[in-house]
Amino acid sequence: VQLQASGGGLVQAGGSLRLSCAASESIFSINAMGWYRQAPGKQREFVAVITSGGITTYVDSAKGRFTISRDNAKNTVYLQMNSLKPEDTAVYYCKIMTVGGNYWGQGTQVTVSS
Repeated sequence: VQLQASGGGLVQAGGSLRLSCAASESIFSINAMGWYRQAPGKQREFVAVITSGGITTYVDSAKGRFTISRDNAKNTVYLQMNSLKPEDTAVYYCKIMTVGGNYWGQGTQVTVSS
């Protein structure tokens, strides 16, 4: 299974981007789908997750600005990012967590200019 992340780019502070992550084939027994990010020189950090039941959790810095959603039929997870800040600049990775293991996407670059 491969995850294809897309939607990253260069945006000015205050702007918006919508990230998408689609699986190359159907994935069964998904527990949750999420997004992580890694800024230059920093460790990868959690951003948001949505469970199979639709429960969402966000890192504090994303609350009120980011919205995670999923399309189960398409095995796709989205991250709507509004009011972007320069500190949101990072490579964003999607992750699908299943009973049998986890899958990671290849990452998509988000750059927010001030």
